Amino acid sequence: MRSAPRLLLTAALSTVLGAGLVATYPSAASAASTASTASATSSASAASAASVWRWGPFASSDARGWAIGNVRSGRSGMRVSGDLYDRSGARTCTWIKVKWLTDRGRYRTAKFRNCSHSKPRAFRVNTGYILLANAQVCRGTSKRITGKCSRWRQVWAQGGR
Repeated sequence: MRSAPRLLLTAALSTVLGAGLVATYPSAASAASTASTASATSSASAASAASVWRWGPFASSDARGWAIGNVRSGRSGMRVSGDLYDRSGARTCTWIKVKWLTDRGRYRTAKFRNCSHSKPRAFRVNTGYILLANAQVCRGTSKRITGKCSRWRQVWAQGGR
């Protein structure tokens, strides 16, 4: 029983003396706080840098259309986005097909086209939580894909490419 008050007194003294040391040596306290802030900043930038994966450029088989982009992770899953480019050609368009495997085991697809030969078209797909994402660049008309597709290229996979 006599040791309990002695332990409390020892803890109180060490706290008071520790506070006095920090007050007498402010440079040590500021250096410690600066180091902790720098480590928090570097870990935050590393986390944001790791949440974007770049892919492409992927070209169609006739090399008249291509796409380049990235995959971002967010609170509601992944987002596949990029730009679709189309080179000159009479009444032709460039298409991109994005296919992904959901965490529930189903494949989903999205298609985008660019018929403008002068500027790229931005596209984005909110895929949710996925296991795999692939892309294919094709040529076609303004209504449908007619062929000249690239092979399916892996854009993102859980666990790496």
